[in-house]
Amino acid sequence: MGAAAVGARALGGAGRPVLRAGWAGGCRRLWARTGRAAAASPPAGASSGSGALSPFDRRLKRKQKNWAAQQAEPAKCDYLREEVGGRIADRVFDITRTFPLALDVGSGRGYIAQHLTKETVEKFIQVDIAENALKNATESEIPTVSVVADEEFLPFKEDTFNLVVSSLSLHWVNDLPRAFREIHQVLKPDGVFIGAMFGGDTLYELRCSLQLAELEREGGFSPHVSPFTAVSDLGHLLSGAGFNTLTVDTDEIQVNYPGLFEVMEDLQGMGESNCSWNRKPLLHRETMLAAAAIYREMYGNSDGSVPATFQIYYMIGWKFHESQAKPAQRGSATVSFGDLGKVHGLLSKGKK
Repeated sequence: MGAAAVGARALGGAGRPVLRAGWAGGCRRLWARTGRAAAASPPAGASSGSGALSPFDRRLKRKQKNWAAQQAEPAKCDYLREEVGGRIADRVFDITRTFPLALDVGSGRGYIAQHLTKETVEKFIQVDIAENALKNATESEIPTVSVVADEEFLPFKEDTFNLVVSSLSLHWVNDLPRAFREIHQVLKPDGVFIGAMFGGDTLYELRCSLQLAELEREGGFSPHVSPFTAVSDLGHLLSGAGFNTLTVDTDEIQVNYPGLFEVMEDLQGMGESNCSWNRKPLLHRETMLAAAAIYREMYGNSDGSVPATFQIYYMIGWKFHESQAKPAQRGSATVSFGDLGKVHGLLSKGKK
């Protein structure tokens, strides 16, 4: 992405954040990237415990998402999820076929279904760990069924769905390889998985500001932003789960806020508060005030607002079917790259 923002729109009326697609430069190198290689599978039941193989407290994440969905205006903080849900829907529309049955893994309030049509998806199954999010789902013209279930343990038979989508949910999964295998298993042959999850550069401004403030005020720091999967691992994880014809790309969305406290308030409203086992339960007031000042000083915009960057990984993978195009066998080419170079040279001379 270039340095200039490619679009902006005000969200939620006066005082609400402004969403921008693009990248605004900053102090990216002041903190160590925490992207984790999620290749190892934890033992059975590890998702409810703590440790290196189980970094997230899934029970706490369920409470956070249920709390967010119960607020008087749950849609107030849905701007980011709706934006990414629309971008996933665009990728579904790019596939010129109708999907009789689709699954949304970690659907929340249905941020993808609201952008799709019944001509593209005939029936939608929405799965999430938070029952309140499913109860308060947004309206869609597609017939939907809600199921309370964990992304790591999908309660469906093998070869069930023509399409599986997932938006901004899988970054909280303890066993990402298992989740990808579950998704691959429930897909029908020639079915497609289209997903999006947060990447390692997400909220680097917040992370850096909190770390510097804690170092200054408390002599050390604790993690306040959860670990993320590195994009270099994503293709290997999808391939290891059995997907082929993979596409992985990254994008960045920048949201401008009045200050650090508004960033954290909206993260809570999204159900995106940290649920790592090693999180610090309490931040001192002096540390928070120092972090807010550092945030504004290091990253503040000329209009007084502060940016929060969300890096998004988009992924597409297909389940194998005999009808799919196959790469040509090695050595079957009839023209060499050297011959192609000669043709290019002749064409260049002809233009002169």
